[in-house]
Amino acid sequence: MKIKYILVIVLCALFTHLFAQTQQEEIRLLDLETAMPIVQATFEYGEQNGISDENGTIRFDFIENATLTISHMSYGSWLLYGNDLKIAIQNKVFYRNKETVNLYPVTIIGVKQQSSQPESRLNIEHQDRMEHDGAQLLNQLPAFNSIRKGGNYGFDPVFRGFKYDQLNIVFNGAQSATAACPNRMDPPTSQMAPNMIDRIEVLKGPYALRYGSGFGATINFVPTNLRFTIENDVYGRLSTGYESNGDIVRGESQIGFSGKKHDISFFGSWSQGNDYTSGNDETVQADFQRGSFGTNMGFKITSRQQLRISALYNRARDADFPALPMDLREDDTWMFNVRHDIQFNRAKLQSWNTTVFGSFVDHLMNNLLKPLDPRTLNAETAAKTFNYGGRTEGVWRFTKGTLYAGADLRIEGAEGTRLRAFLMGPNAGNTFEDNAWQDGRISKTGVFTEYQLNGSTFDYIFSGRLELNNAKVNDASGEFTQIYSDSRVTQVNPSFSVGILKDFGTTVKTGFWLGRAQRSGGLTERFINFFPVGQDPFEMLGNPDLNPEVNNQVDVTLQWTPYKKTKVNIDVFVSYLQDYISSVINPNFDPRLPSSPGVRQFINIDEVFKTGFEISWSQKLFAGLQHQLGIAYTYGQDMERDEPLPEIAPLDLRYVLSGSYFKNKLSPEIAFRYVAEQSRISNEFGETVTPSFTLLDINIGYEISDKLSINAGVNNLFDENYYEHLNRSVRGTNDPIFAPGRNVFANLNLTF
Repeated sequence: MKIKYILVIVLCALFTHLFAQTQQEEIRLLDLETAMPIVQATFEYGEQNGISDENGTIRFDFIENATLTISHMSYGSWLLYGNDLKIAIQNKVFYRNKETVNLYPVTIIGVKQQSSQPESRLNIEHQDRMEHDGAQLLNQLPAFNSIRKGGNYGFDPVFRGFKYDQLNIVFNGAQSATAACPNRMDPPTSQMAPNMIDRIEVLKGPYALRYGSGFGATINFVPTNLRFTIENDVYGRLSTGYESNGDIVRGESQIGFSGKKHDISFFGSWSQGNDYTSGNDETVQADFQRGSFGTNMGFKITSRQQLRISALYNRARDADFPALPMDLREDDTWMFNVRHDIQFNRAKLQSWNTTVFGSFVDHLMNNLLKPLDPRTLNAETAAKTFNYGGRTEGVWRFTKGTLYAGADLRIEGAEGTRLRAFLMGPNAGNTFEDNAWQDGRISKTGVFTEYQLNGSTFDYIFSGRLELNNAKVNDASGEFTQIYSDSRVTQVNPSFSVGILKDFGTTVKTGFWLGRAQRSGGLTERFINFFPVGQDPFEMLGNPDLNPEVNNQVDVTLQWTPYKKTKVNIDVFVSYLQDYISSVINPNFDPRLPSSPGVRQFINIDEVFKTGFEISWSQKLFAGLQHQLGIAYTYGQDMERDEPLPEIAPLDLRYVLSGSYFKNKLSPEIAFRYVAEQSRISNEFGETVTPSFTLLDINIGYEISDKLSINAGVNNLFDENYYEHLNRSVRGTNDPIFAPGRNVFANLNLTF
């Protein structure tokens, strides 16, 4: 009798084991950008193979320790194994980005751990989602720095010395926002809410022309992924944090409702802070209040059609800008975006997407709270901008290549009046009005194409863009029309690029990129009307007669993966710019304000030269450790004036050593940063030498459960007193805005 029981137990155990080995699983392969299914992807898994169906689903019997290999012409090849495969099976979905993005010289900042490609991404953690300024996320990369005019708000990004309209900043590949403040208290990156972002794609150079005229780089803020679920589901998160230096309080949240044909989520965030202290205990004016509230809604119209709607409201109040004559009092911004995607079951035409968008900024600034002694006048500027348009694009697949082609339209405008009420002097009691933007308008109509060719030895990417640029002012001031009799300008801007890629086995990948991009001047460069918006106190005068500036650039890239856990990326660039838009002091014009030393007029410079490099190295070490090294350097020379270009950040080195223990529950990290002295300075713009500095940050995270986590740390551990080269000086002094000293922080995150 006992033998029968033993046989039954053995047979049950054997059956259970065999069943576990042959348990059928399924994973839906979805596009990372659109959440549309990846159809006809091939896979191999042990002895099994197959093709994803019209829903992007692959099915297989699970095998312990086996590797899943997936391949698709538009998405490349990738591997899933170990814990990565188990997570994909558990989530029943895996998102993959199109190969078109990964082929470019690109850096991707991702919001969550991409364990299949950890070396190529900089991850946005819970505390980063609580940031109130999208540029703060970009500043984690050594190639980025920001022009800082305020203590804690309105960081204006600079990449390889390219800035302002030289950077194409877009949301979801199409939408942007126009700064209403003439001094750019509200640059486009400040309107990108980090807690609504899935990742940021930094497409380097003038090569990616599908999203606009990527003159120096295209920075694409990609919204949170849509997630359609078989069963109705409720999901969300709640995060809160505190920083000791400046008493900064942060919070953000999301709640979503998903099903087979819908995914509707709502986001909210709030940050506020006070003045902070620098490393030498001096107080820096840095008060601010910032809130963002929005929604992402996705609807499955059919199995092959999808509609996505997003709306965002940004609210800012009482932000200090010690480098500017006025502070931000109110900023209210609305951003709307609607995108339609459709897939086709045709031999050539694969998909088509269309986007319409609109951004509207209402901005108020004044000097009423500035500690002025004596107070000679009260000044206030109310300004509004709009930025709206659309984009449409089709994708065709051929035997050896993929074609992207489409058209886009973007219209932007700005209007605003400065009021100056004199309290002292001969004009006491009088109020003057200054027409800042003159109701300037610019429309850009473009057609673009990109063809990716898979050759037998090399791969090629050809990209082209033709853009019609129309500019005018509807409310020109009298003194402006005396200088420029006609402010209506039409310019045609052609741009093109070619990339050649070669893989040497699986360890070395190389790329050679050659591009020529042309752009017309922006609203400020053409139409600003005697406002001090530059890096010195001179008033700036726009110039509608500016020639388009041209960037001729070459990038050489190398990716070396000698081992599975080691990756090295090197990118060297050379840029020759013609008709570079800059400014020169013009003694023939008198400034509006007595405190201004004079007037600068926008002009074209014949020749400018830039070169530099970025290097990154990531490696998984022993005992749960891994490290990352990043270095960036840019050299810029004004060949006409024979002096360095202004606002070029010095060499920047970052090193991060991190660990993962107790099944990824405990995550300590040490971050080191060294910035070299910047002695290459522009005398024309009054720059001074910036000393080098060294920073050390530490933080530790702990996952209390799969739904609750906490992290805490110290930034600037040794209380270094320093400032970035691009930080502006406090108005009326030669003292720069110093960065925060030691700062202790803690964050708590709950997901469900």
